[in-house]
Amino acid sequence: MAKQLGVLMDSIAGIHYKKDSTLAMLFEAQKRGYTIYYFEQKDVFLRDGVVQAHAQILKLYHNSQKWFEFERSQQIPLSMLDIILMRKDPTFNLEYIYTTYLLEHAERSGVVIVNKPQSLRDANEKMFTSWFPECCPKTLVTSSIDLLRAFFMEHQDIVCKPLEGMGGTSIFRLQYPDMNASVVFEVLTHQGSSFMMAQQFIPAINQGDKRILLINGKPIPYALARIPAAGELRGNLAAGGSGVAQPLTARDYWICEQVAPILREKGLIFVGLDVIGDYLTEINVTSPTCIRELDEQCGLNISETLFDSLESL
Repeated sequence: MAKQLGVLMDSIAGIHYKKDSTLAMLFEAQKRGYTIYYFEQKDVFLRDGVVQAHAQILKLYHNSQKWFEFERSQQIPLSMLDIILMRKDPTFNLEYIYTTYLLEHAERSGVVIVNKPQSLRDANEKMFTSWFPECCPKTLVTSSIDLLRAFFMEHQDIVCKPLEGMGGTSIFRLQYPDMNASVVFEVLTHQGSSFMMAQQFIPAINQGDKRILLINGKPIPYALARIPAAGELRGNLAAGGSGVAQPLTARDYWICEQVAPILREKGLIFVGLDVIGDYLTEINVTSPTCIRELDEQCGLNISETLFDSLESL
């Protein structure tokens, strides 16, 4: 029986050939004989209760100069697909939310969506950690500048970040007393009108911000420790960090055990945990990365494990 896979992503022409995790997934799907239908957010539409897409049938090549071509265009109902990979990168905005509403129509017809559309809306990648306080550093989420000042005075060394950020954007470290603290609080809360997160600083960041990948709640046994560049706070690869694979520690496995049942319950099949030292700092559900780096350094095929799991659902 023919297998049909849809992928909703940003422009495939703009990806990084050697590093893109979505491309690794698509190579595995093609190897398994899936017909791959590629579409972007703007290509999806709803007509009389039926969600459809202007899709391109995708063929892939292991070639850094030409890694794809479109064989033909086709308008399809998303209900004809077996699996949809939702790999649209944030910005997480109203258009993203509307797209998840459309994908729910396909899900109702029996299509497996990675990840579940409702849970993409529900599980903010920073706030979702609050479900597991025993795994996290001391944390405050507030729009109150007075509460932030008190938290700063209590913990002396903190990290401040917006709830909607990705790739290490707009992250600040404050050490008491810092004359810029009020300005940071005002900027991140938009003068006290928006929520932000403050966390106790974790010195182990100098050993890396570990990305742990879980497939249906089961962790890949190696993490990618993203080591900050010299003079940097952030380990994110997008911020210039370098990635070094390392085996999961006993604490890493314990964190995964705490989180896994809720991930499975929420239909979050492919997830990336961010762990610094002994502490969970983010749960990435939109389009987790680091497949290629772990595959290369550890001799893995994470996409094979993912599709084995998807085909057993």
